[in-house]
Amino acid sequence: MKLQFPLVGLPDAFTTERGRKLFAGQSEFVKGVVAMSGLPPADRLEVCFAGRSNVGKSTLINALTGTKALARASNTPGRTQEINFFTQGDNHYLVDLPGYGYANAPRPVVDRWQRLLKQYLGGRQTLRRAFVLIDARHGVKPVDEEIMSLLDSAAVTFQCVLTKADKTREKDHTGLLEQVRAALAKHPAAYPEIVLTSSEKGDGIATLRSIIATLV
Repeated sequence: MKLQFPLVGLPDAFTTERGRKLFAGQSEFVKGVVAMSGLPPADRLEVCFAGRSNVGKSTLINALTGTKALARASNTPGRTQEINFFTQGDNHYLVDLPGYGYANAPRPVVDRWQRLLKQYLGGRQTLRRAFVLIDARHGVKPVDEEIMSLLDSAAVTFQCVLTKADKTREKDHTGLLEQVRAALAKHPAAYPEIVLTSSEKGDGIATLRSIIATLV
């Protein structure tokens, strides 16, 4: 029986090279957007990264691009209140979405972020995939289910990326993956493969680069 939502295998040499070439290109911050009117031109393929506050989005983007301070990491939940756009090479945008699950943010701020997210996800034709980051230490939480449901309703394919795998024991991965797979099975927009990463150790980074490089 084929396993539902298997871990992505290592890419072949050709695909790995495509990923390397893409991320060997220049990475630059474009702008932070707080309203749909501020979006940059939809003139290139883009992927976005979503996740709970402090799940490691900024750290993962920095690891992908090989640029230590491209995306600003923060220890304060909810600090990233904008949709941040970065160019990657000549043909891609990497998009850092506001962290969710921000208990310390005022309700009106949360509502504004959620409205902007819905508008962006539902109205950006060049968005090819969302990567939903899940902390490998904690698995899928109710707030993660909310963003997955939002992606379902926007008909945006999303792929689960498990972060901070180096903070867990390998023997615990079986239970984690069972929990994550059960959650993903409820979401029609979920891409049927999971990426396991560690930004600190570099695990899964080449795989994620290859995935982004081969999207069309």
